[in-house]
Amino acid sequence: MNNEFILKQLFDDQSSTYSYLLIDRPSKQALLIDPVYEQHERDLSLINELELKLLACIDTHCHADHVTGAWLMKHKVSSKIMASVGSGIASLDQKLKDGEQINFGTHHLSVRETPGHTDGCIALVLNDESMVFSGDCLLIRSCGRTDFQQGSAQKLYHSIKNKLFNLPNDCIVYPAHDYAGRMSSSIGEEKKLNPRIGGKANLEDFVGYMENMQLPHPKKLDIAVPANLKAGRPAEDKLPIQPDWAPVTTTFSQVLQITPQWVASHRKELHILDVRPLHELKEESTRIEGAQHIPINELRDRVSEVPDDKPVMTICRSGKRSVLAFTILREAGAKKVANIDGGLLRWLEEGLPTI
Repeated sequence: MNNEFILKQLFDDQSSTYSYLLIDRPSKQALLIDPVYEQHERDLSLINELELKLLACIDTHCHADHVTGAWLMKHKVSSKIMASVGSGIASLDQKLKDGEQINFGTHHLSVRETPGHTDGCIALVLNDESMVFSGDCLLIRSCGRTDFQQGSAQKLYHSIKNKLFNLPNDCIVYPAHDYAGRMSSSIGEEKKLNPRIGGKANLEDFVGYMENMQLPHPKKLDIAVPANLKAGRPAEDKLPIQPDWAPVTTTFSQVLQITPQWVASHRKELHILDVRPLHELKEESTRIEGAQHIPINELRDRVSEVPDDKPVMTICRSGKRSVLAFTILREAGAKKVANIDGGLLRWLEEGLPTI
């Protein structure tokens, strides 16, 4: 693929769901495929860090194993919600049909209707056919189940054979799930090696396999399907609860960040932990009044010295090593801890008080 396209494959380990962030580099326009509600902060942080314009969240079907993050992302960044016209999902901004194109920058996805797992399944093919986002239709050495939500083994067989296996053999397959740590496959591999539908398997072979699997229903079925029929919109539009002890933001690496300005204006309510090494303190003696000093290389052994009666704000020269301090404190059980974004350098740039 050309260097004007970026793909980020994201994973939710609770549901073994893959989400995909597709980016047109020049325009910074992006699409998010199959977002997971609980991973919203992660996804939003990545979008903000890369300074992207998210155009839409696209669900490949009405999921039964997790709740979509599409509505929540729309609430945050005004992205559109898209899914198949046959998905049954309410309040879609765009109902996708077979052959339709979804543009982002100079790239686009082509919609292919792939019923069988559910009636409303779609696969999404990149404009040069170098990759396909196959949803729950075609998985790696597997395929979606067909025993609930209008599932049909016959329909799924024809969807895979006629809508996906006619793509180039080197087309990369990116599924909505994998339960064994596998990240991608190819059309050629699946045509040859998929134990359910590859090789010389015919319709009778496939249907016989699928109808005798006797799988348990997904754990979240009774929660996920009703929620996803509303595009993940929560009851009474209630948003996830944010920490009430500080207006933190979450980075893509799941670090809670706080601005120096807010810390300075709430100084008496907080405990500041300076983790600069001793040689830095000798070279630059500037300190924040009342800050506790424990060098980062000593923190693991001295973590019990950090008070827990106030939220702890970690800081170092640039705000990088203090991220490690944040991690150490969280691993030790601290709940109210955040890293001061930009460290002492940003603190000084903003003219905040020191001693």
